[in-house]
Amino acid sequence: MKFNAALTLTAILTLSASTLGAQAPDSKAGASAQSTAKAVPRGPFAPAPRSPEVHPDRTVTFRLRAPQATAVELVGEVLQGKSSQPMTKNKEGIWSVTIGPLPPEIWIYNFRIEGVDFPDPANISLMPRAAGLAAVSSFVEVPGDAPAFYDARPVPHGQVRMILYESKAMDVNRYVWVYTPPDYGKTDKKYPVYYLLHGNGETQSGWVMNGRANIILDDLIADGKAVPMIVVMPHGHAIQSASVGPFQAVQQPGPESFLNFTAFTRDLLEQIIPMIENSFRVYNDAGHRAIGGLSMGAFQSVQIGLTHPELFHYVLAYSGGFGGIGPAAPGEIEEQPPWKELLANPERTKKNLRLLFLGAGRQETAMLPPGKRLVKLFKEKGINAVWADYPGGHVFSVWRNHLNYTAPMLFRSRD
Repeated sequence: MKFNAALTLTAILTLSASTLGAQAPDSKAGASAQSTAKAVPRGPFAPAPRSPEVHPDRTVTFRLRAPQATAVELVGEVLQGKSSQPMTKNKEGIWSVTIGPLPPEIWIYNFRIEGVDFPDPANISLMPRAAGLAAVSSFVEVPGDAPAFYDARPVPHGQVRMILYESKAMDVNRYVWVYTPPDYGKTDKKYPVYYLLHGNGETQSGWVMNGRANIILDDLIADGKAVPMIVVMPHGHAIQSASVGPFQAVQQPGPESFLNFTAFTRDLLEQIIPMIENSFRVYNDAGHRAIGGLSMGAFQSVQIGLTHPELFHYVLAYSGGFGGIGPAAPGEIEEQPPWKELLANPERTKKNLRLLFLGAGRQETAMLPPGKRLVKLFKEKGINAVWADYPGGHVFSVWRNHLNYTAPMLFRSRD
């Protein structure tokens, strides 16, 4: 479909109609924009259509008010592998489509207009993204017959704190989000720390806003399945965090400086970990530190955690860092660093690595053979290695399950 800038502007203005009141133009540019969107009436805008609407049979209806658009499609994970689903416009200019029934899950979707993906303007459940790296998406939760492990329950809840700091490694201001368990502040005890890293295109908020990590931990701790722990969620891209002031670029070499793992590693090891240990009641030994993450965060966890055994005795990789997206072929993965060095000296590895977890989605076929093979090789040498896979591809439904499965394994005794 040929891109039409005027129509796209009209669509954007029409999308905004669901949430904004009418305002008179205060500039020539504003007047020009209103004249372009001729179908937008003066006075109060029409209310937003209900979207998404989850029906009792687990079908879902999506709606979008966009009278000037000539074609609108539903796209995203909610289609379970289908690339797009055309939507139909009624006489009021509301586009709609009903799909399903869907399995109980939190699904990601967007509306596609003129080749551009937009979040649902009637839906407050959004998937945050790092600036300029991916389109913001919307969530719809399809409930099951009972609350899911990622749903809030009437149990004691922890807190998620936003800590703003000036990164010395990047010379910009950044946020790190920190989950503290429900009993933090009520006792004088110390806590272990899980450094939990997000994926490519996300921010430090990803594991809470997209993954519901805090709710998962609340429920596990309340059920006595997980040790109360602090979870530190840093910004994994070498970029300035949003909402801290005028944009400031990170001065890093290379065309993809936001993927500069060297800068992130320095930020984590030289500043974030000392900051956490100075600000919170936490243990400061490797036996009480874990590092893990999803996708890009899994690569970072493998790269940082397995090369710094003096800092981390628990390393977890959810869909990344062990083949499938990298230079090593599945049959050669054990010959690549750091795996080769770890397997060559199993006694030292066993001493320094209390848990190695690798996992992926069952549709991530390139990751399954090398990941399973590595776990098998480590187990054969007496090293505590665990594999798990769940239905799905490279998606958050898999990673929520990984967190729920692995958090109870952390910081347990060797017995």
